[in-house]
Amino acid sequence: MRQGAAHMGEVEIESGARTLSARLSELDSRRFVGRVAELAMLERCLEPEPPFQVILVHGPGGIGKSTLLRELGRRGRGHGFEVFALEGRDVTPTPDGIESLLAPARTSPRPLIMIDTFEKVAGLAGYLRRGLLPSLPASAVVVIAGRGEPDTRWFEGSWEGLVTELPLAAMAPAEGLELLAAQGVSDERAEVIVSWAEGSPLALALAADAAGRDPSWLPQPVGQTPELLRPMIRRLVEDERGAVRWSALAVAATARVTTRELLGDVLPDGAADAFEQLQRLSFTEPLSDGLTLHELVRRALRADLKLHEPDRERDLRRRIVDHLYRRACEGEPLLVIDMADLIEDPVIRRGFGWRAARTHRLDDAWPSDIPEIAALMQARGLGDLWLLAERFFLEAPEHVAVVRDSEHRPQAYLVCVSQRHAPTWVEQDPLLGPWLTLAQRESAHGDSVLWHSSVDLSDDPRAGVKSMLGMGGVLRCGVGNPRYAYLPTNPAMPNEVEFARVLGAEHLSWLDYEGEHNRILCHRLDYGPGGLLAAIRRQVYAETGLVPDGVVLGGIDGEVVREALRNFRLPHELARSPLATGTSPEERAQSVRELLRQTADRAFGDTDNERLLQRVLIHGYFDAVPSHEQAALDLSLSRAAYFRRLRAAVERMTATITSAVAEPGS
Repeated sequence: MRQGAAHMGEVEIESGARTLSARLSELDSRRFVGRVAELAMLERCLEPEPPFQVILVHGPGGIGKSTLLRELGRRGRGHGFEVFALEGRDVTPTPDGIESLLAPARTSPRPLIMIDTFEKVAGLAGYLRRGLLPSLPASAVVVIAGRGEPDTRWFEGSWEGLVTELPLAAMAPAEGLELLAAQGVSDERAEVIVSWAEGSPLALALAADAAGRDPSWLPQPVGQTPELLRPMIRRLVEDERGAVRWSALAVAATARVTTRELLGDVLPDGAADAFEQLQRLSFTEPLSDGLTLHELVRRALRADLKLHEPDRERDLRRRIVDHLYRRACEGEPLLVIDMADLIEDPVIRRGFGWRAARTHRLDDAWPSDIPEIAALMQARGLGDLWLLAERFFLEAPEHVAVVRDSEHRPQAYLVCVSQRHAPTWVEQDPLLGPWLTLAQRESAHGDSVLWHSSVDLSDDPRAGVKSMLGMGGVLRCGVGNPRYAYLPTNPAMPNEVEFARVLGAEHLSWLDYEGEHNRILCHRLDYGPGGLLAAIRRQVYAETGLVPDGVVLGGIDGEVVREALRNFRLPHELARSPLATGTSPEERAQSVRELLRQTADRAFGDTDNERLLQRVLIHGYFDAVPSHEQAALDLSLSRAAYFRRLRAAVERMTATITSAVAEPGS
């Protein structure tokens, strides 16, 4: 910022001149909407006895910090303040640079100082606390806006009584609609745009501009609007791109959650410091045991990656799903959420997605839910179906999950059981009882998850709450990797029928439920020998145009072998394996054990490396070791070295068994 440019246009306005600066300010003021609570708090700080005099505004890029500061400046002048606005990008990051710009504020009777994009000059924070701010008039109010959370030293010593923070979150849908209306978009497209923008004022503004230029324009699914998203990339990322490797940023744009382990496994040239680099970016935030990009940035980067580097994008998705698949199979079933996030088919994502978790949560059922959900179901003409579901709410709430919005209101619910964890009285349930009987009769082929109910109460299919019910049922029922899913399909809901069709579910018409007012179709989905985890992996591979390891040979594929190794010490699971022979469960389980032992004896050579691969396999799967981590310690191997050799050993076993199946007698 040039010397003398700290004042915010008030000279031109006071002199009566009609300047471009005044015109811009008027337009900006007319377009400003929302942030009612935030502005109310800031205006209290403009009163004669303010509760705080230093306000630290923070939030991710594109969330509206600059717009909020401009509105505050206009209101500050109305309260008699002289406004000094600094842009961090234009300030020399030295004490002298900021001193020269703010020197006039020391002699102002009521200065309102606003420093935007503070992350560019964050190194001056100590100087501001020690030198500049203490020298300002006692009437001064200082607002500092940046992407990162404020340094804790702002709340130490004598500052804690004067300083507060003001985090900016996503705009509420009602505010988003108001913002679009202020920019001339108030037709039927507005709600679609608000849902697409997910509370980002920057995304809303860009979409409003596109909609204003083209009356037929509508935002497309993620990855299909790179031209609109590219300004977001420039605005949010370019300033910080130099602080992190592009390959690591590409991984974070593709994976729902990025962990150190994922980076180390996915990046071909390692990731010694990549995670720490990502952590330092202002548009990342912690999630689970890793981090995630701000959703707006992630969408923009991923769209750009798919457009300009499609081969890299496909390869990253393959590497990421392989990493997640391995960890999920080794005992981290929650990673099924991250695996499903890599699927792009919009129909499948409607049934198995977690995107709505940014605004909703999956929760236990509360007693207060019963009358509220009952009224909603009656209003939708689904009262007879509710009478069947109500018993689960009352007698088996552990089989119920409710999706709630930020106000804790129920927006959807599911009732789900597995063949091994169903209440005894379910056999008499007119809808689920016959399904459970079939699942139990065919249990030798694998576990089943059976949805009794999967109901969206939100009246807004774009909210995506229905998709949480699919994954929520898998997580709720206690079966980490089911072979079959029984899906209640309402023929009056085209999306439900389409979902079953796209997934290839079989309609078991003799198990359809005929209620007094409603009909529910029974669709059974067979995920295949590797269960849900393998099915998700196959879908991701298919979308990237690749074929997963272990092509089916004579009905036996690599996943069958890997599943048998994982279940080596679980006789009831081994008995279900397609590798099993014999009649009784004991005979079938023993036949698989013998096959695996014999294969381990002949699949490896006599070199030191071959013998080590064999030892890793035997100790990791055949011996009674509590975990793979313990097996690595026993073999004096690092975790990374152990898992690298374990994967190689499993691939050797897979190749040996599948080739034997393909060529009997070999």
